[in-house]
Amino acid sequence: MKKLLLALCCLAAVAKTTVAEENDYLLMPLIFEHQQTPSTTLNNAVDNAMQLNASDQWLQDAMAQTRQRNEARYRAMMQNPQLVAYNASSLPEPPKEYALTSDPSQGMLTIAAPQAVTPVDTVIAEAPVPVRNWLHTFNGSVHFTQAYISNNWYQGGENNLNILADLKWECNLNQAVHPNWLFNNLMQYKLGIATASGDSLRRYRINEDNFLFSSQLGYKAVKHWYYSAMLQFKTQFFNNYKPNSETMTASFLSPGELNLGLGMTYDYKNADQSKTLTIAIAPLSYNLKICRDIDRLNPVNFGIDEGHHTKSTFGSNIEAKWNWKISPSITWSSRFFVFTNYKYVQGDWENTFDFSITRHLNTKIFTHLRYDKSHPKDEDWNYWQFKEILSFGIVYRFATSE
Repeated sequence: MKKLLLALCCLAAVAKTTVAEENDYLLMPLIFEHQQTPSTTLNNAVDNAMQLNASDQWLQDAMAQTRQRNEARYRAMMQNPQLVAYNASSLPEPPKEYALTSDPSQGMLTIAAPQAVTPVDTVIAEAPVPVRNWLHTFNGSVHFTQAYISNNWYQGGENNLNILADLKWECNLNQAVHPNWLFNNLMQYKLGIATASGDSLRRYRINEDNFLFSSQLGYKAVKHWYYSAMLQFKTQFFNNYKPNSETMTASFLSPGELNLGLGMTYDYKNADQSKTLTIAIAPLSYNLKICRDIDRLNPVNFGIDEGHHTKSTFGSNIEAKWNWKISPSITWSSRFFVFTNYKYVQGDWENTFDFSITRHLNTKIFTHLRYDKSHPKDEDWNYWQFKEILSFGIVYRFATSE
């Protein structure tokens, strides 16, 4: 009994000098593995060939703690062999694992050892990652308002139906693949049709007919700046008339406008691309105004000399595009364009606020402020023109990611 107590005290003394992990090791059941000599437990110094070319005090401390544990365990086994519960050469086999399988066709359950599965060395060919050189974005929406009023409605009024379709497609060069190039392309078409109850000659009128194509090619100069060339073309497709009259106000390529420019472009996107800003400055710009149908339209209304189909001028222009995703359901898009030949100035400022109700339902507020000094002066608006549209409808969006 004294020897047992002595062994336990020895174990406790060693345990006080060790951390929690060492205590676990010391308190494990004693298992005899092989005969050890005092030289292996007490004088196991580090070989000179294994000396490190740096401070190895941490290694010396770890080896000293290991020797203390081995000494304590081996001393306990030598002085109290009756406490050695196991011998490494005679340890029992671990219990086998069995798997339960069922055979519904025989209505039987089978218990058997699982079959060892030999791994098969297979080489899995990595699928090539497709590189997207072009990023496409498509937005299509149809907005409408409708009202029906009976003939005997006490306040009077007229039935009306307004439909506004907006198609927008963007195809841009992927700057993640081509970081030094900027190549953005935009094609947009808006068509608005409204019933014309007060027009004795037509059942409907066109209140929006605008086709726009713009392209921008640039090569990086420094940071967000690019040497660039710009192209912009816009026209309308359908004939338009004044109410209760055969007087035409516009038709295909009447008016039409082409603008070409050379200069610099500033392109900025924040980290999450919720804000994008593009500013194109063209000190050298060419502007072409077109009036195809001068027989039924007065080209002077479009800034073209009387009796001529076209008018070419040189000057400068600037175009700025801003897009801000204010929240997951609110987006503000703005476009500002100004051209001048240093005799007259014309400019457009368009703003669109998109309020998404659901994935396919939204409300839009569109405003368009225009200034054109080449157009005849109006008594009320002077050289200014303004349009505002509030609409509700269905929208479809599609985009490709990088």
